[in-house]
Amino acid sequence: MATALQDVIGDDVGMSDILVASGVKKVYRTGAESVEALKNVDLNVAPGDFVAVMGPSGSGKTTLLNCLSGLDDVEGGTVIVEGEDIHRMSDAKRSKYRAKHMGFVFQSFNLIPVFSAAENVELPLLLAGVSPGEARRRADSTLERVGLGHRKNHRPNELSGGEQQRVTIARALAGEPSLVWADEPTGNLDTETAGAIMDLLGELNRDGLTLVLVTHDIAIGRMAGRLIRMRDGEIESTEMRAS
Repeated sequence: MATALQDVIGDDVGMSDILVASGVKKVYRTGAESVEALKNVDLNVAPGDFVAVMGPSGSGKTTLLNCLSGLDDVEGGTVIVEGEDIHRMSDAKRSKYRAKHMGFVFQSFNLIPVFSAAENVELPLLLAGVSPGEARRRADSTLERVGLGHRKNHRPNELSGGEQQRVTIARALAGEPSLVWADEPTGNLDTETAGAIMDLLGELNRDGLTLVLVTHDIAIGRMAGRLIRMRDGEIESTEMRAS
C-alpha cells in the first residue's frame, strides 16, 4: 500500500538492501602519524530501516557516516548503494549520485539567510537540473509534510531552531532520496524541540523513509529499530529494538 511519504520520495525502492558495506577502512594521516578511524566495518541497511549509530567521541561514528555516504574516501573495503560501488565513482559522479539518491540532515542547519524556507528547499533541486516548476512543487509538498507549509515564505531568522531543522529535513526529502543520513540532528536544539524533531523523523520512517542517524543521546538511539555502538573504529555491538 502506498504511503504519504512514498508520494514524496517515490515507490521504486526494491526489497534488497539499499546499502551493503564490507570491510570498510579509513585512515587519517597527520605528518608521520596515522590513525585508523575505521577498521574493517561491515554494515547492511535495508529499505525502511532506522539505524542509530552511537559511541564515545572519537569512536568513528561520524567518520562511518561520511564514508558510507561517499562524503569521505576510504582506504579499503566496498560501499554498495543500490547496486553502485560509490567509491569507484569519480568525485563528480559521486556528487551527482548523492544529490539524486541521498538526503542529509546535519547538526548545523546550513540554510541560506536571504532565502525563504521554500527557496532553501528548492536550491539543491535547481542545481541538480530539476525544472523550476517541479522544484517548487516538491518544496511545497515536503514543507507541508514536515508541518511548515504555512511558513514556507519565511526566512531562517524568522523561524525557530526547530522550524529551521524541519526545513533541512524537507530539503533532504525533496530530492526524493532512497536513504537519508542524519548527523546529530538534534544537537543544537533544546530537549522539547529535539523530541519534536525525533517524533517527526520517527513518523517519516514509519511512512517508509530509510534513515541512518548518528547521535550521542541514548534516548534518541533507543528510538531506532537498530542501535549500533562503536568504539575505536569498530562496531562493538548491535541491538535490535522493538518496533
